[in-house]
Amino acid sequence: MSRSKIWMLVCILCFGLSLSAQGTKQENTPPDNTKINKRDQDQSRPTAGQQKENRPDREITRDIRRAITEDKGLSTYAKNIKIITQDGNVTLRGPVRSEEEKKNIEAKASGIAGQSHVKSEIQIAAEKETTKKK
Repeated sequence: MSRSKIWMLVCILCFGLSLSAQGTKQENTPPDNTKINKRDQDQSRPTAGQQKENRPDREITRDIRRAITEDKGLSTYAKNIKIITQDGNVTLRGPVRSEEEKKNIEAKASGIAGQSHVKSEIQIAAEKETTKKK
C-alpha cells in the first residue's frame, strides 16, 4: 500500500474513534430550570420581554449595561444579568458569583437610575466545582 493510503486510513480511524468517544459521554445530572421557569411566569415580576421601548427607559438600560460590560473585574455571569427598565424603574435579575459583584452592579445601576429607582433581584450563584481530567 502507498503511504498516502495508509495515512488516509489512519485519519479515518482516528476520526471514527473520536466520534465514538464523544457519543459515549453522559452528564451525571441533567439540567433542570423548572424552578427558574416557574419564577419567570409570575406576572408580578418583570421579565426582559417587558422592557419598555420608550427612549428614556432604553437609555437607562443601555447606560447600565455599558457600565457593567466595561468593568473587566466582573464575571461573565455578572455581565449577563437582566436589566429591565419600566417607566424609569430598574429591575436587576440574574446570578452573579459573589456578594461583591452584586453590590458593584447595584451601585452602577443606582448611580445611573437613582437609588430609589433600582430593585435588585440578583442572586449569588456558587461556582460549580470542576474536576480536572488526567
